[in-house]
Amino acid sequence: MTFSVHSRHDDIEYNGASLNGLFAQRRNLLRPSYFRMIRDILRFNKRAPSDANDYDATTTVGEYLNDNGYGRHFAEHYLIPMAAAIWSAEPIAVYDMPLKFLIRFFANHGLLQLRDRPQWRVIKGGSREYVTKLIAGHRDRIRLNSPVEKLRRDDMRIQLFTRSAGWEDYDYAFVACHSDQALAMLDDATPSECDILGAILYQENEATLHTDVSLMPRRRRAWAAWNYHLPEDSRTHVAVTYNMNQLQRLNTATPYLVTLNNDREIDTRHVIRRMRYEHPVFSLESIAAQARHHEINCDRTYFCGAYWHNGFHEDGVVSALNALEHFEGRLADAKLHLRRAS
Repeated sequence: MTFSVHSRHDDIEYNGASLNGLFAQRRNLLRPSYFRMIRDILRFNKRAPSDANDYDATTTVGEYLNDNGYGRHFAEHYLIPMAAAIWSAEPIAVYDMPLKFLIRFFANHGLLQLRDRPQWRVIKGGSREYVTKLIAGHRDRIRLNSPVEKLRRDDMRIQLFTRSAGWEDYDYAFVACHSDQALAMLDDATPSECDILGAILYQENEATLHTDVSLMPRRRRAWAAWNYHLPEDSRTHVAVTYNMNQLQRLNTATPYLVTLNNDREIDTRHVIRRMRYEHPVFSLESIAAQARHHEINCDRTYFCGAYWHNGFHEDGVVSALNALEHFEGRLADAKLHLRRAS
């Protein structure tokens, strides 16, 4: 995965994948502020992992940057754009992220090293391909366009309400949706469920599939797979353009792009489709709530979703396996109880 930053307001653009990309804008060779940014990048990569051990869990990214004298260009032109692009987060929200959460993720994904970074891979044909394979064995039992509107529980059963079928009884329920959707669904939410699910918020992002290359960096050598655009007010919203030809290896003469939250700058003649997505907001409160997951993964109801970890597809799978482990433990306890009773 390659990453670029470009800002018309600050007149800067670069692609961090190579020296040619790093100095795609040749005037950066003469900018002291640019070399200070590079110096801060090297310092952050070397010191941040050990520094994070000296801070408690409530320290934010912004507090760490201020405490350690990192410059504005490093924050606004490198670290904040990269984190905002990774989590589709508002730039100002990155400053409020827990330091340990961000450093752990960067370290695990090789983002704190300049050489030998892990090779990021994508699924050929997109993520819908693994969804198709996952549902192939029980496609006939999946109800589409029939959302669960209410879920309530008693000692013996789970009751689900849909407009298509009304109330139905089940033994167990796996709630695999966003945290706010799960909480809205619960007709009898416990105080713990309200506290934990209510602490994990989501933000809406608008995505546009298009072919307008004016959203990419002006210099072709600065083009990357992920291209972050810094608006005049760089703290208000994340604006990034994904080069789908690189990400999905599309062998087409026309570049296909997906832009997040920058629709007004796209030539409408190049727009193919507009979509809206919601992404989890990672804050001190949400990370603390993640640690309490086990408190609500019980009583016949199990919660899974990418919001329980880093917000990625793989995290959704991990949370599902975790929910299944709790479920299997409950079944084992029930069988043991039945054997003793008999």
